[in-house]
Amino acid sequence: MNSNAFTSLAHVRILLVPVGPISNDIFEAHAAEIKAFDSIRLGDIPGGAKGEKARFMPSPLSSGYLHLSFTSHPTSPAQAPLYLFRPSFFNHAVIGVASCTPSYTPEAAQEQLENILIDIFPESSTSSPSKVCFVFQSEDSTSGNINEVPPGLVIIPSVMRNKKLYIGTLLADLCSQILGEFGRVVHVLETLDGNECLNATLFPALPVDGDVPTGIDSRLYPSAPVSSAVHLSQSELNPNAPMSANHTLKRNSSLGPGPGPYPSSSSSSNRLSGLPPVKTRSNAVGIPSHARLYKVYGDFFLLAGRTQDAKIWYQEALNLFKTGSDPVWQASAIEGLAVISVLDLWAAGQGLQTSISDAKEPWMELYDQLSLAINLYLKSAFPETTQDYSLLALVYVTAVLRQASLLFCVWSSKGWGALAFASMLQPDPTSYLRKIISDNSVVGLERLSAITGITRCQIANTLSQAHGPWLLHLGPHERLVTLQSIAGIYNCLGFKRKEVYVLREVVSCIMDLVVCGRGEDEQLRRSDLGSVGSTASPEPAEFDDSETPKLGNVGVRRKENLEGNQSILKLLNYACRVLGVNLESVNPAPRETREKPNTSNSEAESGLQWEGADASETLRVRFGWPELQVGVIREAVAVAEALPDYLAVARISLSALKTMHSILVTADQCHLYQTASRALNILKRRGETTTIEWWAGHLAVSIALLPPPSQRLPIERPVSLLNSTLPSENPLTARVTNTFLYNPRESVNVRDKGILVEGEVAELVVTLHNPFVFDLELQSLSLITSGVVFDCGPISSIVIRPNSFYNIPVIGIPKEPGALVVKGCTVQAPNGAPRELLLPVSAESDECGQLRRQSMVRNEGERTKCAGLQALLWERGEKRLSAAVPPSKSEPRYLECVVVPQQPVLRVRRTSLTHGALMLYDGEKSSIRLTLENVSDLPIDFLKLSFEDSTISSAKEALSEGELDIFETHEIEYDLVHRKAFSWQHDKDVKIINPGGKFMLSVTCLGKAGCTGGAVHVLYAHVHRQGKDQTDAIQQTFYARQLTYPLTVTVYQMFECYDMTIMPVDAVDSLFSRSSMPTIGVDDFHKWCLFSIEVRNAYGLPFEVTFTRSQDGIEDETDSSVVPPGCTSRIIIPVRRLRLSDDVISQPIPILTDRQLVITKSHLSKEEEQTRREAFWYREELLKIINARWKETTSNRFGDLSLRQQPMTLHMLNAFKADRVYVDMSFIHHDSESASSVPLQRSLGRYVVPPNTIVNLRVQLTNSGPSRLAMTVTLLPSSEENILFEGVLKDIPAGTAIEIPLCFLCSGKFEIGAEAHILGARRESQWAGVSRSRVVVGRME
Repeated sequence: MNSNAFTSLAHVRILLVPVGPISNDIFEAHAAEIKAFDSIRLGDIPGGAKGEKARFMPSPLSSGYLHLSFTSHPTSPAQAPLYLFRPSFFNHAVIGVASCTPSYTPEAAQEQLENILIDIFPESSTSSPSKVCFVFQSEDSTSGNINEVPPGLVIIPSVMRNKKLYIGTLLADLCSQILGEFGRVVHVLETLDGNECLNATLFPALPVDGDVPTGIDSRLYPSAPVSSAVHLSQSELNPNAPMSANHTLKRNSSLGPGPGPYPSSSSSSNRLSGLPPVKTRSNAVGIPSHARLYKVYGDFFLLAGRTQDAKIWYQEALNLFKTGSDPVWQASAIEGLAVISVLDLWAAGQGLQTSISDAKEPWMELYDQLSLAINLYLKSAFPETTQDYSLLALVYVTAVLRQASLLFCVWSSKGWGALAFASMLQPDPTSYLRKIISDNSVVGLERLSAITGITRCQIANTLSQAHGPWLLHLGPHERLVTLQSIAGIYNCLGFKRKEVYVLREVVSCIMDLVVCGRGEDEQLRRSDLGSVGSTASPEPAEFDDSETPKLGNVGVRRKENLEGNQSILKLLNYACRVLGVNLESVNPAPRETREKPNTSNSEAESGLQWEGADASETLRVRFGWPELQVGVIREAVAVAEALPDYLAVARISLSALKTMHSILVTADQCHLYQTASRALNILKRRGETTTIEWWAGHLAVSIALLPPPSQRLPIERPVSLLNSTLPSENPLTARVTNTFLYNPRESVNVRDKGILVEGEVAELVVTLHNPFVFDLELQSLSLITSGVVFDCGPISSIVIRPNSFYNIPVIGIPKEPGALVVKGCTVQAPNGAPRELLLPVSAESDECGQLRRQSMVRNEGERTKCAGLQALLWERGEKRLSAAVPPSKSEPRYLECVVVPQQPVLRVRRTSLTHGALMLYDGEKSSIRLTLENVSDLPIDFLKLSFEDSTISSAKEALSEGELDIFETHEIEYDLVHRKAFSWQHDKDVKIINPGGKFMLSVTCLGKAGCTGGAVHVLYAHVHRQGKDQTDAIQQTFYARQLTYPLTVTVYQMFECYDMTIMPVDAVDSLFSRSSMPTIGVDDFHKWCLFSIEVRNAYGLPFEVTFTRSQDGIEDETDSSVVPPGCTSRIIIPVRRLRLSDDVISQPIPILTDRQLVITKSHLSKEEEQTRREAFWYREELLKIINARWKETTSNRFGDLSLRQQPMTLHMLNAFKADRVYVDMSFIHHDSESASSVPLQRSLGRYVVPPNTIVNLRVQLTNSGPSRLAMTVTLLPSSEENILFEGVLKDIPAGTAIEIPLCFLCSGKFEIGAEAHILGARRESQWAGVSRSRVVVGRME
């Protein structure tokens, strides 16, 4: 029962003590049977006592109750002066609980009970409680005669049926003895000396020994009965009051406390004959003589269950206290009256029938009474002694708790009624009262306030009066009980922070008791060791963790008492948790007693489970007052060190670092880390099997596989490559970017697996993050792997700098081919337990989901406000909306690696280059030699070369952009496909290089303008394996390595070719002589054209340039020229005109790569597009005919000169393309002398005709096609008015030839053209050929 119950003034306290060898469980079981009796009916109490003992005895037909309160803690000796002022504070009886066994007799139990009473109640004690010993027989004990037992000892058989009834009868007998003792005490106070002692000080003590009259022993009252008990009223105690023979008392209820008749007034006068007149006499403190005595009467009647008598005496005392000279005793009497009101209502089973005012609640009358009592306590004069001040503080605090209990019971019971009376009488923690307030939700608590009209703040304000500096004057036990009561009410009201504020003082009070108690035990231990004798050392050695025992001495460490430590720590953890500090975030863990045989390959980690994305998505939302949180952390560490509990010290320190490091300053973090390290070291030295789990959070940020050097990286290739007869890989087709801007297949986030080689060293990097401000030390780190065996030992002694990331390289060797999965790493702090940290590799979709969930949590934290403790992180996490969104249920993916079989190793032994540098002229070819050596134990049976140069990347970028026209695209593709910078003529041959063997290969290099570097890639592998690796032959892929030899290339561009032109032969003014152009006949000029180009030497050395024309059916012709530095040379060479078929020129411009969906951006018409295609194909034919080469005149270096940068215009196309019909023009002069026609000769491309002479113009048509054509001819003279023609000039029908006479009317230069048209063809297809002739009329200069 709670000692601070509202009606505690009416509770008779009985002390229960274990006697003899009885276990705690058995004692608690028997004590529970006794505690079941919380009240005894007054009619059940035997009333056979007589004399003074019968004064407070109830009558046989009384209907009241005597309320009991069982406790296991004796009254403090410091409260002895309160025995007369507040007798309910004291234990009025002692019940010893013993268990009867064959080895333990009742006599021994009685003797031990006497010894216990001597220790609890010394001779100087003011009270001597009644005692009885209940000996419960066990089943195996011998049943003796229960009647043959010593007095004061009762044996309760185990086979008794009505044991409860029997125990109730025993308790009723014990209550009879207690009431008899009350009469003895009052008898002492009714004497002259007793009355003087009662009024001597603020809190008088009961007189003992010589201070009492003869025949009265204040310690051990005799059991002889007294004839009757006298109950005195105020008029009887005052001898000066008027009395008559027929005087009758007005208060009949107080006339007979005992069962017998009330004695006569003469008898009463004889009893008080020794008292002097007190009409004007006062004691030393100025208090009326009998006021305190009446108040004592009221207290004992209240304890005896006789509330009516108690009420009368309280009222009599208050009438005398009206002067205000004794406020403390007056306040105590008012408290008694308030308690009587509740007891009467409880006995009646209903509320107040009438109240003082209808406007007030029924409980307000009691509340006002208690407020008056509290004010009287505050108004009392300052006590003369410190002891009196401590007692006054205790009484004041008890009054405040009683007033708060009134409000709390009414509030929690939903109003004034029977339930409220019961809770004020017996506030059992398991009663309906606690069930009502178990729901600490704000809505439920406010509902109680709305029903009762009592607010929680009103109760809290009333309760806060009990908390103050006066609590320091209370004894340890009284202070602890008071603080516990205050904290309990705050908890029920939902004021968690106020409760924690008080609980921190509770912990401080408990620690004072623990430290003092253990210090007393240590002193007793030392005294016991010192009294052993000469064989023991007078000063035994003590164990000190900071000192090292000297050689030859024996270190002694006392066994620490850990009893009760966990309860204190639980209380401390609760207080910290309410303030937002989780001291249990780091849990204890068993210490490993031996090392694992293989720390890297954890096959037993199959039980590990990934905590999911929610493990790392909790955002740090600040809660609480940081300064207060830091202070409570320091208190927690200090409490754990004072116990001492080193495991708790480490756990609290590391938990604070884990959860609160963001608000801890540098000094606090360092102190906590050092304190935890010290505690863990002590635990290790003491051989404790429990340590602390990993506390620094998910320290590992990522784990990655470092790729091996490119020369050792295995590359997966298809098996079809083994049987491929194609040349080396085309860099353009292999590396060109996908044409599509968006490829849905490539958008899928597919993470490639890492590739390791069996038996070769693999290196992984584990990235750790230290979020703290101190150097974080790790004892060991190892990998968690599954799959094939991965030989990797743990890494020890790792120190991570403050607030930094640290990359730890981990080296291992896979022992066999297969799949290897790296799930994370195992970390261990110094003297701590290892912890597996899983590091899943999240896909892009998982990362988006995590970011989305974190965004939801962040938005809820910013937009949603929580009231009170609902804002705690662990409370918000359960109620936030984002918690309702289930996380992704996909299985976590980890770092996966493929271990391939052993691979050969090839290296470049030597090369023909110096420092890997190559210098070439543009168009020059050179060969380099590479010597390869197999430095492995495996043969190489597959070898393939590929090349790369710097021009590929720029070409790839230009093609991927798609901004080039079709001509530029073709030129870039042609340059990359047909003019490779590097080539190998023997790439089809399969080479076998045995272990230790060498192989030399030759690579041809071509100088390309703009090439600055390149590389030779040698792909090699051991494909045809024997034994267990033979299964690779049936797989779809195989693994090979690639050796890369980089080259630095310098290409010098010597020539600049420009102004390429193709013109007809007759277009020049001066034709070369026939000897210089042997190919061209005089009559075949229309079948030829002239190719001309300007070549400029931009280099510092002279070069010879040679252009060669190669056409089928005619002899090749060459034109050479030596071009000095800085000079330009024009090359002219005749080319036979040709005509391509329609099937050829109608073909689209080809694409030399494997690109698909090539969309042209041309907006030309169909005719224009056809013209472009025609120009392209004629240009390609021209570039096949013309071949240009150069040669350095000072050396033997030579090369090709590319003309692909030269465009072909429409004029050049018409000159190069042969006509469909050849038109030949000639002039015929009729010689009158010979009477024959003589053809005029052409001189220097011109005809000379005399003026005013008729000549015939002959136009000869030759069809070069396979089909017959009907032709017409149109003449186009340059000056028609000066030429006389016969007939028409346009659309002249012609067969194979026509002749038209004409006459030049004047001298000069004329030009006549003839165009042939196909008769009946479409307009765009009518033109078939053209020819022009230059005529000089007169004499040629």
